[in-house]
Amino acid sequence: MIKFSNVSLIYPNSTTTVLENLNLEIAEGELVLVIGPTGSGKSSLLRLINGLVPHHTGGILAGDVSVNGLTTREVKPGGLAHLIGIVGQNPMNGFVADTVEEELAFAMEALNLPNETMRKRVEEALDFMSLATLRSRAILTLSGGEQQRVAIASALVMHPKVLVLDEPTSALDPIAAEEVLSILQRLVHDLSITVVIAEHKLERVIGFADRIIYINGDGRTEVGTATEIMKTSPIAPPIVHLARALGLDDAGLSVRDMRRSTHNLRESISITPASQIATSTIPVIEINQLTVTYGSKPALNSITATIFDNEIVAVMGRNGAGKSSLLTSIAGVGTSDVACVRIHSLDSRKLTGKSRRETIGYIPQEPSDLLYAQSVAKECEQADKDNEIEAGTTFVLLNQLVPGISLHTHPRDLSEGQRLGLALSIVLSSNPKVLILDEPTRGLDYEAKKMLTKILISFAQVFHRAVVIATHDVELVAELATRVIFLADGDIVADGPTIDVLLSSPAFAPQVSKVMSPVPWLTVRDVMAALGEKL
Repeated sequence: MIKFSNVSLIYPNSTTTVLENLNLEIAEGELVLVIGPTGSGKSSLLRLINGLVPHHTGGILAGDVSVNGLTTREVKPGGLAHLIGIVGQNPMNGFVADTVEEELAFAMEALNLPNETMRKRVEEALDFMSLATLRSRAILTLSGGEQQRVAIASALVMHPKVLVLDEPTSALDPIAAEEVLSILQRLVHDLSITVVIAEHKLERVIGFADRIIYINGDGRTEVGTATEIMKTSPIAPPIVHLARALGLDDAGLSVRDMRRSTHNLRESISITPASQIATSTIPVIEINQLTVTYGSKPALNSITATIFDNEIVAVMGRNGAGKSSLLTSIAGVGTSDVACVRIHSLDSRKLTGKSRRETIGYIPQEPSDLLYAQSVAKECEQADKDNEIEAGTTFVLLNQLVPGISLHTHPRDLSEGQRLGLALSIVLSSNPKVLILDEPTRGLDYEAKKMLTKILISFAQVFHRAVVIATHDVELVAELATRVIFLADGDIVADGPTIDVLLSSPAFAPQVSKVMSPVPWLTVRDVMAALGEKL
């Protein structure tokens, strides 16, 4: 179905190739997972499939890419639209209509399909992606995860033979992500659609993949089954790292396999209550009866909570639960017209200029909203100047989080993960008293997340700051959060220590806790520390 013949790709002003002499055939009805470090070229490989690279993005391409016998050298992306459905990292960039139903119908209208056909396909897609209740909603009012489901549905209505998805579960809660991946698997097995997915959250998708393409970041690629690639890959889900740490012969790719392999180990462990982390009693963020509505739709219902110094609080819940509304209200940029949030006794809505930068560091779901300069160098220089810090400080921080970014690169040419790293570096360089992050791991690989975890823990504990994160990444929460606030339909349904909240929810429990249950451990580090081993 898809054939790469001696494909090499390099971008102007780049010192390394994205792909070097890649030869690969992807069969009809195969689900292929593309993995690699942040910025290694996963999105570029996906865009080669429908010709967006190099026709729209530029780049120097050698070799040939063909899909169902059509070469992308001769047929441009528009000529492949009937054959290939593509969903990008940022769904908002691809929407053209105002409402969900109009968006699903748009591409079919462009092809002048009969009304009966369009109506039938729209209804199928709405049911497939659990979007029926949102059909009349304005896309701008949807949460990031809901928008991602709409983007996938708008690709499915075209009945493509090839479906290409760039991080399709990054903004989805664990349950919604499982539903989407199950749908994709059904499309592969029942309709023989070829699916190519780039994804960082391997713990979600690796069990569905027939093969993996591992892009190293220096032009080299490795292709093989999940078992073959995971034997040596530094990029791996938590249970693979657990298998390696325990010295198991096989890299466990599922919770079931790992539970079987660790049965004797669990039987030999006596369960002891988890130690509770001492928390500060100094209130930093005070939320009092916060209510947020969008038109007639309530997003938050009289939320009351206090966040203390040194805390790293994760706000969790299904898509549309009100997480982003809570974060924007804390940051003082939400729709609430009542003073319900105070940070260090100040109304967060009234902070401006330097006072706001020093008090609140806020990164929205779309970090590009914070970037406006023409290069990475100018963004970093401006941040150094605004925050009155030593020149080069912001770039040093960026290089720690996402190494290898050129100072001359335009922010729009960065990957999603690299843009997030740049925005985070700019915000952190001001050393704000409160740091608020909405989905901070979209586009970040495991190494970048590990560095982010280290930076945030240091920021909270060493500098005595409060950190609030809205995320669906349960593995990140297990590693760094001291407390979890769980939202459902605008209400707080759980608020307590991370280990208590995560272990009480099978859907939101991290992989290691599922493997080691009923022993109360969340991470590989917890396991090895309890066993007296050093990682």
